[in-house]
Amino acid sequence: MMPAMPAISIRPAAPEDAEAISAIYNPYVATTTISFEEETVAVDDMARRIADVLTLGLPWLVAECEGCLLGYAYATKWRARPAYRTSVESSVYLDKGAAGRGVGTALYRALLDILRGRDVHMVIGGIAQPNEASVALHEKLGFRKVAHFSEVGRKFGRWVDVGYWELRLE
Repeated sequence: MMPAMPAISIRPAAPEDAEAISAIYNPYVATTTISFEEETVAVDDMARRIADVLTLGLPWLVAECEGCLLGYAYATKWRARPAYRTSVESSVYLDKGAAGRGVGTALYRALLDILRGRDVHMVIGGIAQPNEASVALHEKLGFRKVAHFSEVGRKFGRWVDVGYWELRLE
C-alpha cells in the first residue's frame, strides 16, 4: 500500500510569504509567456503586491504542504471604473513540482468560495495562449471562453495571443 499524500492546507497569504511566492512566480516570468512581465519580481515588490490586494479586501491564498508553498491564487480588480466593482480578475500559479496534484483546483475552488461571499458577480481569467493546463483548469471549474485577442503581447521576440474566460458567481 502506498503512503498517504501529505495534506495540503490553504490559507490567506501574508507579506512574509513574498519570498516563496516570488520563487514560484519568477520562473514563469523568466522562461515562459504565461506572465507578460519581462523582469523578475523582487521580494519587497511581491510583498507590496500581496498587501495591496489584501488592502482592497480581496483574497490572496497560498497552498502549502509540510511548510512548503506549492502555489498561490488571488483576485484583483478587473478595471478601475466604479461600475466594474463586482468583477475581478483571478490568477493562479503553481510551483512546477506541484502540477498534476490537485493543488491548482483546490486553490481556485477556495478562491471562488471566498469571492462568492464578497459581492463578486463575475470572475475573469486571462490566459496567454497556448496554455492547455490553465485552460483545462478554468473549464473544469465552470469558466467559459468569451474572447480571444490575437498578438496582443510580445515576449521573447514573438507575438502572444490572450484568451479570456469568465465565471458568473451569482
